[in-house]
Amino acid sequence: MRYLPFIGGAALALGLWGKPAWHPVRANQPGKKMSPVDSSYALHGDVKGLDTGWVFLYHPGDGPTDSVRISRGRFDFSGMVNEPQFCHLIFRKLNREFLYSLGFFLQAGNLGLTGNKDSVSSLVPSGAPLQAEYLRFARMLDTAVDWDAWGRANEAATAAKNTPRLDSLVAAAAILNARQKQLARDYAEAHPSSYVALMEIHEYFSYNPDADELQGIYKAFSPEIRASQEGQRLKQILDAALLTGIGRSAPVFTQDDSKGKPVALSSFKGEYVLVDFWASWCAPCRQENPNVLKVWRKYHSKGFTILGVSLDDKKDDWLKAIRMDGLPWTQVSDLKGWKNEAAKLYGVEGIPMNYLVDKDGKIVAKGLRGDDLEKKLEELVH
Repeated sequence: MRYLPFIGGAALALGLWGKPAWHPVRANQPGKKMSPVDSSYALHGDVKGLDTGWVFLYHPGDGPTDSVRISRGRFDFSGMVNEPQFCHLIFRKLNREFLYSLGFFLQAGNLGLTGNKDSVSSLVPSGAPLQAEYLRFARMLDTAVDWDAWGRANEAATAAKNTPRLDSLVAAAAILNARQKQLARDYAEAHPSSYVALMEIHEYFSYNPDADELQGIYKAFSPEIRASQEGQRLKQILDAALLTGIGRSAPVFTQDDSKGKPVALSSFKGEYVLVDFWASWCAPCRQENPNVLKVWRKYHSKGFTILGVSLDDKKDDWLKAIRMDGLPWTQVSDLKGWKNEAAKLYGVEGIPMNYLVDKDGKIVAKGLRGDDLEKKLEELVH
């Protein structure tokens, strides 16, 4: 099991970037022969015990979402894929109630998935070497990083309201996360031409990345991997990380506030300002808001303020969350969801995410959670 920050990538809440468009595709004709050099694929699934339902194939980024009906446990997809893609297969009942989610490397050729409905996460791939490699890495990761034990300990400590134990488990989680990142980095260094390694680096290093560290990892990949679509996405994350590094001038932007009035980041010059990326639908963001509010109350009179940037796409939800959480600082949004222009400018891959900007417009800290924001302001604001 993998525990990650709340990211807007293919990993959480069905692994969606933005909102998919539902549309059916034709089932593949069984037995179709594939040319080893073309980019077509045929994916055949056979899940024993899952007689009826739907399967949705979520392509990464803004790619299409394909869907087919399950008949007697079988389903088929076909299409074109110019290079390997890490997709998600979502299994649903006929009424579209969620059943299972499965990460899957889609590549050209005749592909198969077989197994039992009681272990969909362990469906056996055929004709899909990247999926087999991905599963090997996942098993290695699960063996080396025991999140299940951590989860049981956290559940017991929560039930017992054992605050010291819960605090120690927070520290333990940070160690486990660091171990996961190191394993992903080691794998990438050993497999510079692997799409699996590229995907793992994106998964573990795209949220609040260290620009120098990520640059070294990126340069070590083969030219083919760097030129891939996922490689170019990683390059975009790297470029944004270089642009928003500590000591760099904060990229300027202007967006409308909750009353439709344009607000520019540059208008806060002369104050310490926290550029805080969040959204009404982001549970970790909402959980963090009381901490941020406490710090705002303590330091606002001393020259500290906050500019909230919402990744909402529905204005009513955004305004309701501001009211419910009692957030008194300036809030802006272009209501484009994950396509928020300021978020793209800053390379935001997960929320909550923030950048502390000093009186001269320089970034002095980022990714401050919990008590870290207050500790940083204690150093700066007098």
